Formats: sequence, C-alpha cells, structure tokens
Amino acid sequence: MNPEAANTDIAALSYEQAREELVAVVAQLETGAATLEQSLGLWERGEALAARCEAWLQGATARLDAARETNGSASPSS
Repeated sequence: MNPEAANTDIAALSYEQAREELVAVVAQLETGAATLEQSLGLWERGEALAARCEAWLQGATARLDAARETNGSASPSS
C-alpha cells in the first residue's frame, strides 16, 4: 500500500481524532510486536498524524493571536 494514499484521510481528522490515533500508533510501536515493514508504516502514519496535530495547534494559536490583536486594538490605550 502506498503510504501517501494511506495517509490522505488524515487531513479530514479533528485535532482530537488525530491525537487519539497518534497515541494508539505510539502504543503499537512501543509493544515491539510489529514487523519491520509494519513498524515503518506505523511510523509514517504517526509522523503524518503528528503533523496534523501541529497544524491544528498552529491554527488555534493564530486564531488566539488574531483575537488578542482585535481586542487589544479595540480597547483604549492608557
């Protein structure tokens, strides 16, 4: 299976879904029961899930910064 094709669904995940699946992937890797090929696939999926979580967090930070700027510019300066 093509790893890129297997990870296309990640873009549709919420932060919580991606984080939950990432925790499950890490748990699977930590057991050491997977074959090398399976471990590589899990690692790639985990990297894609971590990137998705990071994108969500960056987006949330940008929204908070924008809200602070809007609220800060609307209030009178002392």
